[in-house]
Amino acid sequence: MTEATKEIPSTEEERHEQDQSQGQSQGQSLEEQWQEALSQQKEAGKPETKTQDVKPASFDTLKGQSTGSIANIEMILDIPVTVSVELGRCKMIVNDILQLGQGSVIELDKLAGEPMEILINGKLIARGEVVVVNEKFGIRLTDIISPTERIKQLG
Repeated sequence: MTEATKEIPSTEEERHEQDQSQGQSQGQSLEEQWQEALSQQKEAGKPETKTQDVKPASFDTLKGQSTGSIANIEMILDIPVTVSVELGRCKMIVNDILQLGQGSVIELDKLAGEPMEILINGKLIARGEVVVVNEKFGIRLTDIISPTERIKQLG
């Protein structure tokens, strides 16, 4: 076959076979072909590999911010949280819930006069007693849960 009538291989396997046969017909091994290609590349003025100077990243320090813990606390002071007060709990079956109507009484597990639980985002943080202020209910905190106790409740 002449150069003009050469068929273009359609599969990877055909291309591989064609490359091998060309190298063998010219009497060159694959290594010799690579050496020749690299020397041609050098002659063309193209470098073999690109090298770049790599420098470590540097970051400017934030200005106007102190590194103390007070600055860290100030960052979270505007985050909204949900505060709820729990009077008590009970378990009921669906049938009993369907029987509820206006005037029904649900018995809770807390006794009258027992402290209410104050939860922040669903986590117990304090206990207190119910008070009325300007005809609205409120809670007077009587006991703050220590961080140690909060950790015990998680486990």
